[in-house]
Amino acid sequence: MKELVEVITKALVDNPDEVVVTEKQEEKATVVEVHVAESDMGKVIGKQGRIAKAIRSVVKAAAAKEDRKVIVDIAD
Repeated sequence: MKELVEVITKALVDNPDEVVVTEKQEEKATVVEVHVAESDMGKVIGKQGRIAKAIRSVVKAAAAKEDRKVIVDIAD
């Protein structure tokens, strides 16, 4: 899932070199944290969170295929 989030995020931002995606295993879910440059934060979140919601939907669909639960966290 980390790779999927990384590809999507790098395609959205102006500074793809500053995109850092980390993946942590927790009890019942995998948490994917996304860190981007301050100037790119709005591009990843989108108006009223629409782009962030779309990223989460795509990841949730991919995770459902593998019978996993994945949480995408966009860190500031």
